[in-house]
Amino acid sequence: MKTIAICSLFVLFAMVAGLVATTPAAFANHPEVTIVPASGSGAPGCEETADGCYIPSTATVDVGGVVIMSNTDTAAHTYTSGTPDDGPDGIFDTSLLMAGSSFEWSPTEEGEYPYFCMVHPWMQGTIIAAAAGADDHGDDGGELMVSIADSQVLGGTQIELTFSELHVNYDITATQGGEVVLQETNQHAMESTATHQIDALGADDNPIDVEIVSLGIGAPGAEADWTGPTGVVATAKVVPEFGTIVMMVLTVAIISIVAVTAKSRVIPRF
Repeated sequence: MKTIAICSLFVLFAMVAGLVATTPAAFANHPEVTIVPASGSGAPGCEETADGCYIPSTATVDVGGVVIMSNTDTAAHTYTSGTPDDGPDGIFDTSLLMAGSSFEWSPTEEGEYPYFCMVHPWMQGTIIAAAAGADDHGDDGGELMVSIADSQVLGGTQIELTFSELHVNYDITATQGGEVVLQETNQHAMESTATHQIDALGADDNPIDVEIVSLGIGAPGAEADWTGPTGVVATAKVVPEFGTIVMMVLTVAIISIVAVTAKSRVIPRF
């Protein structure tokens, strides 16, 4: 009977591991993207930062996909297609978007769509609409495989990236409910893996959206020599590692072990 109890533990761990496994993200699959204004962008200065005034400053989405323009700032903003110099081009316009409000737009054609804020014209961004399933390999071509796994660590979420190549330069952005919970740019993965800590926990009804943007492969600081694909190469929705289903499995397994122990009068040693 002791063997049965031990086997039950192995089955339990196998079931938990299977439930929390993360499937590698698909390439160049961008059915949805969320753009938010940088905090405090109602005053000049954000245009001089690496992140820009809209995050992400360059967003990629499939043709027919959804661009969610969310105002997480305290000031009102607009997302108006066009440029400050030439003015609106009429493709999309959120009008004045108050704090906490959002607007959705779907591109119908491939192309680059610049936009800006009518109230704060130093705020500028670009939306790139690509054919669904098209490769975002940039001018250098090539292939880069990226998988995303997650776990709960230190009250937050730890993201582990696994690259198919060494020396990948990349940006990572994580949003939850339209708010940026992690934004790290110009990262360099010397090895095949890299880890990032997010001070937030995902939920089944409020996941964390993670996006990895490749800047190229090569030594940091030598951008002119970088090769490989550029652009968004992986996305994933992160949910708690130990969600409701896993906890139910854990409870049932413990009850089963206790029942077997009581019947056999064997005390399992863990």
